[in-house]
Formats: sequence, C-alpha cells, structure tokens
Amino acid sequence: MENQPAELQKLEGVVERVIYENAETGYAVFEVDAGGTDVVVAGNVGSIDNGMSVTVYGHLVNHPSYGEQFKAETCEASLPQDTQALLSYLSSGVLPYIGPSTAKKIVEKFGEETLTVIAETPQRLCELRGITEKKAEAISQEFRRMYGVREVVAWFARYGLSAQNAVTAYRAFGPRTVEALTQNPYLLCGEPLQLKFSQVDGIAAALQFEQGSSLRISAGLLYALRHNAGNGHTCLPREKLLQSTAQFLRVAPEEIDRALGELLTTEELREQQFDGTSYIYLPDLLSAEADIATRLGELSTFPTEAPKTLDSDIRAMEIVQGFAYAPLQREAIRLALSSRVMVLTGGPGTGKTTTVNAILSLYEAQADRVALCAPTGRAAKRLSELTGHTASTIHRLLEVDYTTGNVRFIHNEKNLLKYDVIILDEMSMVDAKLFQALLAAARYHCRIIMVGDADQLPSVGAGNVLGEILRAGVVPTVRLTEIFRQAQKSLIVQNAHRIVEGQMPQKGSAQDDFFMIESAGLACQKLVCDLVSTRLPKAYGFDAVKDIQVLCPTKVGPTGSVELNRRLQEILNPPAFGKPQIGSEKTGKILRLGDKVMQIKNDYDITFERAGAEAGVGAYNGDLGIITAVDAETQSVTVMMDDRKYVYGADQLNELEPAYAVTVHKSQGSEFPAVILPVADVPARLCYRNLLYTGVTRARKLCVLTGTARTEQTMVQNVRQNMRYSGLRYLLQQAASSRVQQV
Repeated sequence: MENQPAELQKLEGVVERVIYENAETGYAVFEVDAGGTDVVVAGNVGSIDNGMSVTVYGHLVNHPSYGEQFKAETCEASLPQDTQALLSYLSSGVLPYIGPSTAKKIVEKFGEETLTVIAETPQRLCELRGITEKKAEAISQEFRRMYGVREVVAWFARYGLSAQNAVTAYRAFGPRTVEALTQNPYLLCGEPLQLKFSQVDGIAAALQFEQGSSLRISAGLLYALRHNAGNGHTCLPREKLLQSTAQFLRVAPEEIDRALGELLTTEELREQQFDGTSYIYLPDLLSAEADIATRLGELSTFPTEAPKTLDSDIRAMEIVQGFAYAPLQREAIRLALSSRVMVLTGGPGTGKTTTVNAILSLYEAQADRVALCAPTGRAAKRLSELTGHTASTIHRLLEVDYTTGNVRFIHNEKNLLKYDVIILDEMSMVDAKLFQALLAAARYHCRIIMVGDADQLPSVGAGNVLGEILRAGVVPTVRLTEIFRQAQKSLIVQNAHRIVEGQMPQKGSAQDDFFMIESAGLACQKLVCDLVSTRLPKAYGFDAVKDIQVLCPTKVGPTGSVELNRRLQEILNPPAFGKPQIGSEKTGKILRLGDKVMQIKNDYDITFERAGAEAGVGAYNGDLGIITAVDAETQSVTVMMDDRKYVYGADQLNELEPAYAVTVHKSQGSEFPAVILPVADVPARLCYRNLLYTGVTRARKLCVLTGTARTEQTMVQNVRQNMRYSGLRYLLQQAASSRVQQV
C-alpha cells in the first residue's frame, strides 16, 4: 500500500479466527496465519471474517496480559479467492442460512465464482436444496452490506480515517457511501461524523476540489455555524458569519455571500431580523428557540388566579416551620401558585431552596403531580437531598430512546409526561435543544417553574436560555437578593456576591470558609498538590479524593486540569505492584485502580447496575466516580458513580478522564465539600467574571483560591467574554406580544 509511514510494520496473511469484534466501532481482535506463524492482531479495522486475506500496517507490542500482539493502524482486507479459503470463509457462519455443510455444497457447485454468484445472481443459489428465494436474497443482501462496509473502511484508511468513522459513515449514508463522499467529501463535516474542516479540506484537495468550489464554500458556512454552536451560539450576525468564513476559507466575501444566498434559498440555513440586525441560524437551533418562545409566550400570558386559601396556607406553613418567609420569598411562592410559568433566581444564601420546598409542599397539598428535575445527575442528586423528594435528570425524565442511533426521547409531543408541575433546577445549565424537548413533552396545562442562578456560566450546549428569558422581561420572575443571617457568616457566600457586583473578594484566613494564597507558575502547582494531599486533610479532616475537588479555569499550563491531574494522580494514587492500570504516559492517559474519574460526554447506551434496584442505561457529561476494578486483559474498567456500577469496554475508555482536577465548566451543577480554585496562568479568553463566580459557588464548606490577585481582579472586572449570540429574547417578546393581541 502506498503512502504508509515508513515506521509502520507490514503483516500479511489469512484470518484464522476472530476473537472479538465490536460492530458498532469497528474494533476487532483476530488471529492471522502469516506464513505458518499465528499472530494476534488488534485495532479499529472494521469488519473482519474468517478466511479473509489481510494486509495490516502497525506495530508489534507487548501486551501485559496477552503477550506479543500486532497493534493495527490500518488494514486492507480482500475476499478469499481459492476454494479452500472460500470454504473456510463461508463455514464460519458469516452469512445467514449458510453453515459448514451448506458452504461445502455451494463451493463444490460454484467454485471460485461462489462470491460473484452470491453478490450478482443470488437466485442461482436456489439450485441447491434447502435454499429458497427469500433465503438467497437475505444471503446476498448481507454479503453486499459487509462488502460495502469493507469498501468504506478501505476508502477511509486511504485518508488516515479510522474504521470506527467508516462504520459510522456507512450506517448514515448506506451502500453508496464511497460514491457520495467522493462527489462531496465535505459531508464528513456534518452529521454524524462532524470531522474538522481542515482535515476534510485535505481530503477534498486530494480529490482535486478547488478552493473556490461551491461545495467547499457551502460546507464552510455550515461548519462555521456548527463550530460556533459548539461554543454556545445559536446564531451569528450575518456580517460576522460572512467575514469569519471568508477569512478561514481564504475566499472573496462576495463568493461567500452568494453561497449563503443559495443555502437560505434551499432552507439549509435560516435568516432572522432582530433589532435591525440580520442573524443566520442552523434550522434545528432556530426551531429550538422558536418553539421555546412560542410555549413560554403562551404560558406567560395564560390567565390564571391564585388559590383562595393561598395566604392562609402560607401562614400555616410558617407556623409549623417556626419562621416567616421573607417578602420576596412570599412573592415567589404566590407567583408559583398563580402563574403557568415563572423564574426563581438568586445567588447563594438567598433562600432559593427554602422557597422551592414551600412551592413543592403547596402543590402536593393540592394533589398535583410534581416532577423535580435538573440537567445533570449530580445536580439532580443534590436537589433530592435538599427537598427530600425524588429528582431526576431531564434525560431520565424524558427517557432516552436507545433504538434509533440518535438522541430521541420516549416522552415527546405525541407521548406527554403525566405531570401537572415541572420544577427545573440549575436552569442556567439547560441548553436550547434540551429545553425544547422538555417543553414539547409537557402537558398543555403543566406549570413550568425554572430555578437557577443567572450569574453562573451558561450551558455547555448552544443557547443561553435562562439569561435570554430574563432579558426578554416576559416570563414572571422573582430575583431573591437578601442574604439570610446564617449565610451572612459564610465568606464563600459574601465573596460570591462581591464577585457578581464587580468587587474583589475578601482574602479571608484559615479561620474562614474562604481564603486566598498567592502563588504562580510551578510554585502554584506544588501548592495545589500540597493542599489536596496534605494540608487540607490534616487541618479539616477532608478526604483528599472524595471531599476535595480542584476546579481549573483552563485545561492547559502548570495549573491547568491536564497537568494537575497527572501530578495529583502520582501523589494520591501512585502505581504499585498488584495495582492494575490501563494506558500509558505515551497515550496521554492512565486509568488506574482507585482513580477518581469523570464521564466527559453523554453516553445513552452504556448500562449500569444498582444493588437492590433495577439496572439502568446512560452516563452523562460531568458524572464523577471511582475505578473499582481494572481488567487489563479485556482493556476494561469498572466504575462506581454514586450507587451505579458501570463497566467500560476498550472502545468506551475515551469517555473517561482522571478527575482529581476538572475544569469549572465541567463542574456545573455539582457541589463539593472543599474546592481549590487555581487562578494563575489563566488564558485571557477565560478571564471572566461568571467563570470565577461559578467556581467559587461550587464549594459547600471551604473554598481556597491559589494564584495571583492580578488574575483574580481581571476575572472579576471582565463581564464581556461570556457573551453568546441568541435570538431567544426577541422571539419570546414577539411571541408574548402576538399572544396578547390575540387575547
């Protein structure tokens, strides 16, 4: 094979035995007869069957459990040619309705033409007793499908793309995948692969696509919007989109403008005018914001009235509890019981939980069915602990449909949730598409109560839903501002409010629940490690792994999450004889027995077990756990996340990362007994206020800042970096105005 890097070794032979194969990812382990020597090969190589001739490029490695094996980087497979190889191939059960005896009859009759007959004239198989027309067609279809997958794998390998990507592409584009991608390689930038534009651009150049190709320019526009959606923007101003796309494509702006016009005509993109500015959307994100606006507009203008006994019910609760609600809390309780939709917002220590508990009690007293939910598992668990009621993630409430290959929910507009009230906590974390799905599944009469802190970081997904709802001024809202007496004693609470107001936090001391130690660079890294491993456990009795969480504004640098994870893993869970691990320094990640780990992407397919409870499905971005078992032979790990036990196979390990230190963004919705927040060497683009605020408010008992006062001050003063483009506020105002006019 041409273009193979010189350092790769070459292995040729016939597949004797497939030991393991994952059809979803293309990962396989198989035995190859390489001229009389059996070699075990492992890697993402696509579909492999007994009897196939293979040429594999890769490296011989010494596996700690399996011994020597050939780690495959790429694999070329050809179908068996001689009758003996054909017999071995068909006897393996690779095709339906063909076992060893039937395989022998087929090969005896058709000889070296066997596979041509199966592929092109399957009706001839009916000449053999026991093979009906229906069976012959099924055999042929499966063979053509398998051959198509191998063709795609080979095409992908030619351009340095993995077999896993090839399998995914084949599932999306079908038997004509190679033809479709040859005609338009930029399809690789879109769903389901979403490869980097620069990578696909290289493939297109090899296929002789010109820089000014209309396919390239259209793909560049779509990619720019998808890339910005990944950064939280649901849309972009037209001029900004044209300018940035022209810059990275190196094409004249008028060419970009022409392509944009065509995409708008075909409705692959959509345009909206807000406040005199034109904004460009991907259709699904415009649909999400428009649906949210329509539903909230209806709910916010729906005529309702408070229960006649509401004031006496509130007084009765106050008597039972032994305290009176503050005026704003009382207003929020009244609003929740007299509106179809509302927002309850406020910072730490302002009584949001107390207010939610009162609302919950009053609704349950009316025999209303109430659902409590939050965007993440940890946020849902915390909500359960604070209210004493069962809470779930939004995904679990809606129930993910695992059969489609895409994220779809069992509860939707055709299968509504059976609740009268939905209380949604940590609303700042909810992105546009998830909120659209929740509203679609809510009954028409269902009340929606959104609870959150608008000063926290917005959602990881596209949109700034809570912020936009508040800016629209349409949905009835109560903002709690009074810090209660007990919370006033907390420097964490005081400093959180100071940060929001643009004031520098008080420095504090070891006697407070918040203090700062100035340090920078490698000295700051060493300080963080000492605080986690020795100083805080000794002074406060915290468990270094379970109680203390390092939250980093950035991944990079000496105090970024990557380097701190490496150092803290060495200190808190060093390698030892008899302690199994997977990975290496060379791969950039080691997973070791006893490690603290985080799930870094939503996985709707992975199953879990719970002692004394039903098994379930799904692990979500930001979930934390401890590795309780490592199987080096199968390259798998067992992780306990709260009461849920997961087993991660070799092809799922990329979903886990060590979590002694995580980014502030990944910590959203979680609380930890102790937080260490290094604010040294923070890149300018990450020096902004609500990132610092979010990190500080993750701490329940103790927050320690390490770093420089200069960086801290820069973060406090900068309120602009977290701006997101969104049209939700305008769409919501339009929807409410239209609704009022109709009424």
